[in-house]
Amino acid sequence: MTGVEADTIVLGLTWFLVFLFSTTLHEAGHAFAAWRLGDPTAYEGGQVSLNPLPHIQREPFGMLLVPLITFALQGWMMGWASAPYDPNWAHHYPKRAGIMALAGPAANLILVLLAGLLIRVGIAAGWFYYVPGMGSFTQLVIGNGWAEGAVVPLSLLFTLNLLLFVFNLLPVPPLDGSAILPIFLSDSANSKYQEILHMPMLSLIGLLIAWKVFPFIFAPVSDLALRMLYLGLY
Repeated sequence: MTGVEADTIVLGLTWFLVFLFSTTLHEAGHAFAAWRLGDPTAYEGGQVSLNPLPHIQREPFGMLLVPLITFALQGWMMGWASAPYDPNWAHHYPKRAGIMALAGPAANLILVLLAGLLIRVGIAAGWFYYVPGMGSFTQLVIGNGWAEGAVVPLSLLFTLNLLLFVFNLLPVPPLDGSAILPIFLSDSANSKYQEILHMPMLSLIGLLIAWKVFPFIFAPVSDLALRMLYLGLY
């Protein structure tokens, strides 16, 4: 095995572990919020947990196969997971369902903030340093000595969760953003909105729209996040 091949395997394993942890926390956030708000469906399925196995068992294609294939073909990972919920509960309590939907992206935002805090602590301690012009997906800083091994995991934790946070907030079905809107709607508006959400093919159309518009939304958000991360360093 060459050094390049070994580096690729290590990078792929790092990608996979960060992806697995991030998606697991996202779905556990949904499951926990639903359980606390009156729907025990995901709790009974074992998904109020940071153990990835219940989540993998529910979505093996989206959490195992697709991430590995996309990394092998593209050098980055994409995939998905899901937490079950009672649609009757969501229909009767749309605002609670909206909070449940918000809990997943909120979990990703927490990981963004945690990774950013650890990077800033590392910079203050002299373990990391910033080079102007940096900001790649897998290397937001450069590590000194032993800290070099923490650069890629922390960079991925920051950037991947920022991506998941922004993408899932897009207000198109089947993304979380479409289910968050009922929090802000009246009961009568919610009733009409739910009818629209259940239109055939709407989820497919929503995904196509999200795929097209996301780069234009994520670019300025990512730029702002990096400016905040590097604040005072240049």
